[in-house]
Amino acid sequence: MNYTTLRYEVSENILTLTLNRPEQLNAFNLTMAEELVRAFEQADADEEVRAIVVTGEGKAFCAGMDLNRDGNVFGLNETLQPTLQDMRERLDDPEIEAGVRDTGGQLTLAIFNCRKPVIAAINGAAVGIGATMTCAMDIRLATERTRVGFVFNKIGITPEACSSWFLPRIVNMGTALEWLYSGDVIGAEELLNKGFVNHVLEADQLLPKAYEIARRIADHSPVAVALTRQMMYRNAAQSHPQAAHEVDSLAIFYTSQKSGKEGVQAFLEKRKAEFKDTLAADTPPFYPWW
Repeated sequence: MNYTTLRYEVSENILTLTLNRPEQLNAFNLTMAEELVRAFEQADADEEVRAIVVTGEGKAFCAGMDLNRDGNVFGLNETLQPTLQDMRERLDDPEIEAGVRDTGGQLTLAIFNCRKPVIAAINGAAVGIGATMTCAMDIRLATERTRVGFVFNKIGITPEACSSWFLPRIVNMGTALEWLYSGDVIGAEELLNKGFVNHVLEADQLLPKAYEIARRIADHSPVAVALTRQMMYRNAAQSHPQAAHEVDSLAIFYTSQKSGKEGVQAFLEKRKAEFKDTLAADTPPFYPWW
């Protein structure tokens, strides 16, 4: 596929998705939204891709929504009067999808549904959707000059991109509310202390660290990793651990029969495992279980 706002590059089973509007500080527009959704759907279906690294071209990760647009800057149809019932019953209706649905939310749902782990290499400012899109990613890395801002209340709107679901799961509720209410831009040290990012690195070490983590993931069974990703997000949201036990049991039952046998044999023979399973051929029949 051809992309105009992104670079999509696969090497050694790692996809690098680079937001590529550097003159606009990689500001998010409707084209980028559509292209990112397509890119994550493409990556999900591509057996060559086993891990994804997302970063920004130039000095910013993403400066938020591109506000240089006539009319509704979010591309929403102000002639409509949508209801919650519309959202529940007509979510895929073209009128609702194009005129009402939050584009950031459509993106983070595509990330959430992707079976490949996603690492955010936040190379600079990440504001608004630039911040919230990373909440749906699994591992976040920052540089010393990374700044993240959930600035929605400051400009009179509400958080988007499903961040009211993701953010409190990453940091505690009090921290999430402080960041959202204040709209403050948060520095790398606080991001690390609050657990929003896993590592803060020198700028020239950001991508090497991201690729180091991605390579470790890419060496593992793609089926086991894909199941693990969905199990962690979905089971953690259940009200009782028995729901996790049911899924865990099926996941172990099926993975133990192919990739698990190779992993155990490699351990016993003191060699690196060579996993041959694929998502297309070896995803267990209970998936998706939700």
